Amino acid sequence: MEPDFKEVDQVLVSTLNLNNLKGHNKMRDSFVGPFTIIKLIGKNAAEVKLTEEFSRKHPVFPVSLVKPYFQTEEDKFPSRQKNPTPPEIVEVEDSPGQVKKIPRPGISDLIVRIRDST
Repeated sequence: MEPDFKEVDQVLVSTLNLNNLKGHNKMRDSFVGPFTIIKLIGKNAAEVKLTEEFSRKHPVFPVSLVKPYFQTEEDKFPSRQKNPTPPEIVEVEDSPGQVKKIPRPGISDLIVRIRDST
């Protein structure tokens, strides 16, 4: 059973049929938003006000691909520190190995080759 939506509700839209989004499919968010419902088209579709990022997409989505948006603590308190600062990375100069960065756009990988010190 689909939830009842009304105009001005905040909703999240499924990325299932949104092509050309950045990143790999497995790592991409399942839903994007929040977006505001502008108009309901019958009981089966909703027209949403898309942000500039999605301005080239069609703004009408079936209600099966839309879910209600609930504000989280992060949205209410954006200045609150979510996680403590990560530990500093310390480079070791006397390392018995070699570190090589692979230059690929958008992906940061490192290859670490360790030489046998015996």
